[in-house]
Amino acid sequence: MLLAVLMSLIAGFFAPPQAPASPSTTAGALDYEFFKARVQPIFLNKKPGNARCYVCHRGSGGTQYLQLLSPGATSWDEEQSRKNFESVKRFVVPGAPTRSRLLMHPLTEEAGGDEFHGGGRHWTSQQNAEWQTLAAWVRGETAK
Repeated sequence: MLLAVLMSLIAGFFAPPQAPASPSTTAGALDYEFFKARVQPIFLNKKPGNARCYVCHRGSGGTQYLQLLSPGATSWDEEQSRKNFESVKRFVVPGAPTRSRLLMHPLTEEAGGDEFHGGGRHWTSQQNAEWQTLAAWVRGETAK
């Protein structure tokens, strides 16, 4: 029984995100420049009591979707940023922040987050500035 529940949770984690609520919202609505300037830096920020997103999500494989930083680099180059953008889009439902795993996994359950994020809970509120930045990107905000 416990194994079945665990397998169901794991399957849900790796399932593709649900379709957007509105057919007019497409993956093309996600702005690359906004991602590069405002979203990517969040992955490198130290979270109190937790590791940076980059620590667990760098490399390739199941939960690794961020490009490895070049030796001595403190940010990604253009090619790496584009690859990060393409990878991270898989965890987003454009136009729907609260249906996007990128926002809901690291959010506490009390704040509306889901039941699983092995890397801890990075945000205790949807009012958190980082959470709000990610939500703005998912809603389609653009770099101005």
